Amino acid sequence: MTRVALLGAAGLVGGEFVRLAHSHPQLELSYLGGHRHAGQRLSSVHPGLRLSPDPLIENASPAHVARRCDVIVCATPAEVSASLIPQLARHGAVVIDLSGAFRLRADSDHERWYPGVHRPDGLTEHFTFGLPELIPEEIARAHLLSLPGCYATAITLSLAPLVLATELKLGPVLIDAKGSSSGGGLTLREADLHPFRSNTVTPYAPAGHRHAAEVFQLLADRAPGRVRRMGMSAYGTSGVRGLLVSCYTFVDEPVDEAALRRTYLRFCRQHRFVRYRHRGETALPVPNAKAVVGSNYCDVTALYDQDCGRIIALGALDNLVKGAAGQAVQAINLRLGLGESTGLDAQPLVVS
Repeated sequence: MTRVALLGAAGLVGGEFVRLAHSHPQLELSYLGGHRHAGQRLSSVHPGLRLSPDPLIENASPAHVARRCDVIVCATPAEVSASLIPQLARHGAVVIDLSGAFRLRADSDHERWYPGVHRPDGLTEHFTFGLPELIPEEIARAHLLSLPGCYATAITLSLAPLVLATELKLGPVLIDAKGSSSGGGLTLREADLHPFRSNTVTPYAPAGHRHAAEVFQLLADRAPGRVRRMGMSAYGTSGVRGLLVSCYTFVDEPVDEAALRRTYLRFCRQHRFVRYRHRGETALPVPNAKAVVGSNYCDVTALYDQDCGRIIALGALDNLVKGAAGQAVQAINLRLGLGESTGLDAQPLVVS
């Protein structure tokens, strides 16, 4: 068994990671860390998780954590990860960070999108950043691993076949992203109160979002120069979990939609958790967040709008699973040489 420590156990992503890891045949949760909830039982902050025995949440002492585990998962805010991980890294354990603290390599990009997160000089270059679908070999060797955010995961998987496996000359990529309330975590903000968020779509980042910088970096690593400009608008919905991204780019040349579909199908056949969906294949138009909730799947499709020369790439996932906790388990599986889907075979809830 591989001993896993989880820091940020009281958060929404932390709860999902506990749920997934508890049913994983090769993982043992040896440490649950959380500063504000130290001394409380796990079930007191996650009532649905009635484990036996009911573990305590503890204060995170880096040296103590490292002695008790083989892998450390940080489901902590970026400023907390930036403070704790330099200490954890000195003790030799594998560290997987789910925050934005070490995603963006360029200091100028980091300072723009995470202005209050001060990370130590030189540590970021030791991190491996990427998706399990794009860099499985690098993840299998990584000791410090940073995983993309939920929007970035959906956008990258939606665009990857188009960018990496076609020779179409792509224009600027425009992204319309709609996410649920759980994407903001448990921080109390007036705009997220039910009377304001319910029954509406709120443009909370209409002129730029930090996850676009992650996507640009991810795609540039694999295909330099293919995407030259990218813009993103993000909207909040009244849903609790799940997200949908719509990615648009314009091309001057005609597009064979059947060939485009075959490109996406080839990509999806190579990746266990990326499913190509035909728009009309079910009564529920897909991709749709309702069709992936509770699972580690990302559903994608691509369409061609011949009236204006527009390619539309759509992607939907559960922001707490494939967008965070499930992706962490997927990365651990790669790191341990296990089957990539170990502990992640749960089918979507569909109606929730």
